Amino acid sequence: MMITTDEVWKDLIGISADPPDRRHKCDKCKRPVVVCWCSSLPQPPVAVASQIVILQHPAEEKRSLRTALMLQLGLMPGKCVVYKGKRFPNARHPPELQQVLDSPQTLLLYPSKDSVPLEEIDRSAGPYTLVLIDGTWPQAKAIYASSPALHQLRQVKLIAVGVSDYIIRTQPTEGCLSTLETAAQCLAVLESKPELRQLLVRPLHALCKYQLDNGAVEHQSKEYLMKTNQYPKPIGKRLSRLLNYSNTVCGTATPLEQQADTQESR
Repeated sequence: MMITTDEVWKDLIGISADPPDRRHKCDKCKRPVVVCWCSSLPQPPVAVASQIVILQHPAEEKRSLRTALMLQLGLMPGKCVVYKGKRFPNARHPPELQQVLDSPQTLLLYPSKDSVPLEEIDRSAGPYTLVLIDGTWPQAKAIYASSPALHQLRQVKLIAVGVSDYIIRTQPTEGCLSTLETAAQCLAVLESKPELRQLLVRPLHALCKYQLDNGAVEHQSKEYLMKTNQYPKPIGKRLSRLLNYSNTVCGTATPLEQQADTQESR
């Protein structure tokens, strides 16, 4: 049987330009089922009096292992809200964000010279809304600089943060935490429930375990590698500034993921 040119052409134009996605994905986390971490989420989701508001740089949405979604799914609906942008608020944001930024009960986690330890905040005056900036450290500084509304907020920082459980990623300094770990630690302080951190970071543990079981290796921070003379290349200006910043302004505490996600670590 002869196949005409028209028939061949019809077959060609019927082929999708995009290859089919054969991996079944979880409806909640949108990750392939084989690497889904939803079974490690708290059941039921954690009910807290505080609220977490994440101001997320648009570039963070492209990161495959971002942890903010773990926090959203681990808390009761409405207790973790994410707004995207490079300036806050802007015309595309709902009026609820402006209300949050105008509230005297809102705190900004930002390690400036004016920030006070979160542990020293009067928790009896809560509940509080805690604002986190999610992006690289340069992105976080740019967001802060271009958002005058953030300058009016009470600024806080974490002191005793410990070591990150995100062991499959190289952190620039000791004490850097992911967004999930940062928020979980803050909620543990604000809610006076130390167990909240371990409960909320279980999905991160599951993610790291899967990666390690499938060939990933445990990473030490760049600060640790430099202290032990194992860092393989010269220290860049940005990393040098970050190390100096965390030592002089925040002491041992570097609470934001944006401090962990510098360009050197990508």
